[in-house]
Amino acid sequence: MKPYLFYLIYIALVSLITFVLYGADKRKSVKGEWRISEKTLLGMGFIGGAAGAVLGMKTFHHKTKHWYFWAINIFSLVLHIAGFIAIAFKI
Repeated sequence: MKPYLFYLIYIALVSLITFVLYGADKRKSVKGEWRISEKTLLGMGFIGGAAGAVLGMKTFHHKTKHWYFWAINIFSLVLHIAGFIAIAFKI
């Protein structure tokens, strides 16, 4: 299997987990329950779940007013796209 396929599978899995975490945190927020830490949400976006984080923010209307969530997740998304290009084209 090509290395870029492993990378895509990793990004897809981490993004799915991150998306679910954003949804769970929003649900907990509405119910007034114990929340998932911002550090965890941002960390998941940074380690590969940026696509899921951005989709989660838009889908659940969660953390959209915090500029640093946008900044870190967009930066991470660009970083992971660049990583994919580097792996796929052996740059």
